[in-house]
Amino acid sequence: MTRKYFGTDGIRGKVGLPPITPEFVLRLGMAAGRVLASRAQPAGVHPTVLIGKDTRISGYMLESALESGFSAAGVDVLLVGPMPTPAVAYLTRALRLSAGIVISASHNPFDDNGIKFFNGDGEKLSDAIEEEIEAVIDEQAQCKSSDKLGKVRRLNDASGRYIEFCKNTFPSHLSLRGLKLVIDCANGAAYQVASPVFHELGAEVVVIGHEPDGFNINAGVGATHPEALAKRVVAEQADYGIALDGDGDRLIMVDGQGTVFDGDQLLFAIVKDRLRHVSMDSVLGVVGTLMTNLGFERAMEKLHIDFQRSKVGDRYVLEMLKETGWNIGGESSGHILCLDQHTTGDGIVSALQVLAAIVRFGKPLSEVVAEFTRYPQTLINIPVSHGKDWQKIPEVTQACALAQKTLGKSGRLLIRRSGTEPVVRVMVEANDSTLCETTAQSVAAALKAHCY
Repeated sequence: MTRKYFGTDGIRGKVGLPPITPEFVLRLGMAAGRVLASRAQPAGVHPTVLIGKDTRISGYMLESALESGFSAAGVDVLLVGPMPTPAVAYLTRALRLSAGIVISASHNPFDDNGIKFFNGDGEKLSDAIEEEIEAVIDEQAQCKSSDKLGKVRRLNDASGRYIEFCKNTFPSHLSLRGLKLVIDCANGAAYQVASPVFHELGAEVVVIGHEPDGFNINAGVGATHPEALAKRVVAEQADYGIALDGDGDRLIMVDGQGTVFDGDQLLFAIVKDRLRHVSMDSVLGVVGTLMTNLGFERAMEKLHIDFQRSKVGDRYVLEMLKETGWNIGGESSGHILCLDQHTTGDGIVSALQVLAAIVRFGKPLSEVVAEFTRYPQTLINIPVSHGKDWQKIPEVTQACALAQKTLGKSGRLLIRRSGTEPVVRVMVEANDSTLCETTAQSVAAALKAHCY
């Protein structure tokens, strides 16, 4: 089935334009509720879902529409307000609910928004269930009779439950005492919960990006803008900075010199720590994506760790981890999965795993990851509204063939459509930065001239 609404991370778009409208989200709630209600339930028991959101102003509108749709379908609803995406996943699993829903567009600007789902196990919905929901979205909506409508209430202790969960993923015999941390909450969903986690584990904490106004989510702060954090870490003479994104599932870190560490480097630190301080069996293999730096793959070879690449998107990393039976994987963008700690990527939990590595090695992060040398990488985004299939354009395929021949075994070329933005991404990696840039530009020029 061709997916009409769901992308790689739920349904996402510009607020006020289909599908991110109150009318559509109401129908989405009714359709998802209908699918959930079709699952076996104890007699007389309604399915129950939990709805969280980030801090975008449109969240109020979409939350009301989604809540109404589920209630109309006979599904009970728990509301938690602003809450990180991984918190919704955890609470859904911990409370034995039917599903968890997050209203968020993650790292995108405030005028975008989206809806993503977790199943009762706190994992992203399978393609099959998303397709089942899509199949009934456009059908005539039917409201349950008044005696069968779902009830709605607020879960008032959600923040405290999640804070304790995060703290319990940090080794109980370790402490963050003596570390000064700057936490950047991206003016997003983690603004109330991130700071207490690190403070209660002993760290001295300074917080930025914790004053959301509905419009400033991800605006010059957070994991997509680590320069703001780097500047503050240096000014505060802090040891490290932790940058989350708008919905709290990404992590980028900064050290006391203002050096930025991306998801690949942080994943390497976690892998190395598990090998040294936990057990060899804790890292049977690691999953990255097509965007994972080639240097990471080389570093895994040196550690004698199996490595596989999934499609881009943390849901595909998760799928491959489950297929292989491995626990650890992630993306360069900062989505890191440690399945022995959580069912989904979690920026706070990932930061705690990196900090545990720093404490156990007794070395700064720069030394922990020193064996991992990142290959120079050039990424060019080409805006598109629609376009031809580049793989069927001779001029483009010739440019790609020439590029790969030029790179040889010392680099690689990747072209892909973004699953979250209207762009085509051209990525080139090579052991020479000049070669990297010129090769990427040549392929991008061919795409622009003949496709977009």
